[in-house]
Amino acid sequence: MSGGAALLDFDNDGRLDIYLVNSPTVASAGNPQSACSELWRNNGDGTFVDVTEKAGVGYPGWGMGVATGDYDNDGWQDLYVTCFGPNRLYRNNGDGTFTDIAVKAGVADPRWSTGAAFGDYDNDGRVDLFVANYIDLKLEALPEFGRGKNCQFQGMPVQCGPQGLRGVGDSLFHNNGDGTFNDVSRQAGVDDKELLFGLGVVWCDFNEDGRIDLYVANDTGANYLYQNNGDGTFLEIGLMSGAALSEDGKGQASMGVAIGDYDHRGRSSIFVTNFSDEYNALYRHEKGFTFTDVSYATQTGRASLPYVGWGCGFFDYDNDGWLDLLVVNGHVYPQLEAAKLKIAYAQRKLLYHNKRNGTFAETGSGPGSGLNEPSVSRGAAFGDLDNDGDLDVVINNLDGAPTILRNDGGNRNSFLVLDLIGGRSNRDAYGARVKVTAGDLIQIAEKRSGGSYLSQNDPRLHFGLDRRTKVDAVEVRWPGGLVQKLTNPSVNSFIRIVEPGRER
Repeated sequence: MSGGAALLDFDNDGRLDIYLVNSPTVASAGNPQSACSELWRNNGDGTFVDVTEKAGVGYPGWGMGVATGDYDNDGWQDLYVTCFGPNRLYRNNGDGTFTDIAVKAGVADPRWSTGAAFGDYDNDGRVDLFVANYIDLKLEALPEFGRGKNCQFQGMPVQCGPQGLRGVGDSLFHNNGDGTFNDVSRQAGVDDKELLFGLGVVWCDFNEDGRIDLYVANDTGANYLYQNNGDGTFLEIGLMSGAALSEDGKGQASMGVAIGDYDHRGRSSIFVTNFSDEYNALYRHEKGFTFTDVSYATQTGRASLPYVGWGCGFFDYDNDGWLDLLVVNGHVYPQLEAAKLKIAYAQRKLLYHNKRNGTFAETGSGPGSGLNEPSVSRGAAFGDLDNDGDLDVVINNLDGAPTILRNDGGNRNSFLVLDLIGGRSNRDAYGARVKVTAGDLIQIAEKRSGGSYLSQNDPRLHFGLDRRTKVDAVEVRWPGGLVQKLTNPSVNSFIRIVEPGRER
């Protein structure tokens, strides 16, 4: 199930670096050094150099996912790594090194943690941290392989779970502003009372009230949608919202999650990846907290049925101003390689091109595209690695090297990239909402942490502009409510926007 990938500029040189989370197999768990997580520094010439040892972030244990955020508002991106066992919070020292302060900070959750995301849910100017957890499992007491109804796949003995095993609850850590966090999960109402198996998580202000809400993708159960009440508590409304189950009312094996305004209605729809024979779900945001399952209507559902989906993301790969969709796949049972079930362990990726009419076309791919090459993929992070104006993808694969899908054609169309820096708000500007107007093309986006599968995307906001040569206006609504406007920014440019307010 491991691991995630993150894109971050850890040394503030203007180039995205890569962090890959790794873990050993069960058989090699006694020698975790064989699977250290890795930090790769971007050289700016299309190559990367491994700086893991120097940076001190090569946790040699069972890593799962990663979230990035500037928890202490000092201008340097920090790393939170979820693990099977105590999690790590790596404080960025600003000199190319990190220090693990998870225990001191109070966020070294000892459970099997998976997805994590930073977000300022109470708008106090400091990012808080939500962590999803999976199951209560001990390596020395694993369920017997192949025994029991949840330990078979099409008659083939496999590793058990997660059904039939026990969940362990989720965590919300409130940032105290002094380098420590308090666990407020229970009083906030996000502690996972049903003990479901949490994986993908993302913050998003769905009802546009200036307070970020929370979505959690649960494996084999109903997904959670937590409405932010504005008083430090949340109300779980997943079932009522229509974004918790399949179209026929069943829980799915949900893993990855992506948010995007794919149909230019100004609303944040939800896409969730699922297991094979369970279509990937696209929940169109109608208004407020009401969603409709449009997976088959948008032509994204049927193509996904043979695949086990993980990392995913809405991204405008051709800069035509409309969000496309990528899903990375890979099965969970390596026994398939020896079986004769006509089900692949390594699987190809799915790229859906937005047809601008509320539907998508699964494009397939030609030779050399990298999309047809089968792999056992998990995390995926989306961002502009080479600062050329189009979006690339980093994919973390099991039992093999990672994949970088370099985009060599998207910048034929115009673009605009915005780097938001909070002033009175949290310095990450997580929760800021942006509207870009270029003639009749109007796009909205929100800066957020989390999403995909256990991964973190480029923190900058990217807008494709098709053939347009002019942007009329950019409007930023900061998390604290301040609205800031820019007129006639240059196209094909990278612009930093700093919120007026106190110095950070």
